[in-house]
Amino acid sequence: MEKKRILIVDDALFMRNLIKGVVTEAGFEICGEADNALAGVQKYKDLKPDLMTLDIVMPMMEEMDGIMAVKNIISFDSQAKIIVVSSLGDRRLIQEALLYGAKDYVVKPFTVERLLEIIRRIFSEEKS
Repeated sequence: MEKKRILIVDDALFMRNLIKGVVTEAGFEICGEADNALAGVQKYKDLKPDLMTLDIVMPMMEEMDGIMAVKNIISFDSQAKIIVVSSLGDRRLIQEALLYGAKDYVVKPFTVERLLEIIRRIFSEEKS
C-alpha cells in the first residue's frame, strides 16, 4: 500500500520536527514543510498532500493567516484533509477553522497518541 503523504505547516522548526518524527515513525511520508500560511498554501497546491497539519497562528499573518489558508485550500480542494494545530487560547480560531472545512484539531502541547488517532481516523473515513 502506498504511504500517505503529509504536509506540515508551522512557524516553529521544533514543532515541525516533532510532528515529522511522530508521523514518519507511524509509517507516513512527509512530502513537504512550510513555515508560514502563504507558503503552506503554495506547497499544498504544488504537492497535493493526502493530509496537512496547519498551525493557525504564525508570523506573516498580515499576508495570510491560518484561517485564510484553510478557506483558500478548501476553495480549490473541497476534499482537503487539514488538521489545525493550535494553542489552547485560540479556541475561537479553531472553531472558525473547523467551520471553513478543517477536519479536526490538536491543541499544543499535544500527545503523540492524540495526533496519530486523529490522522488515522481521517484516513479511515475516506475508505468508508
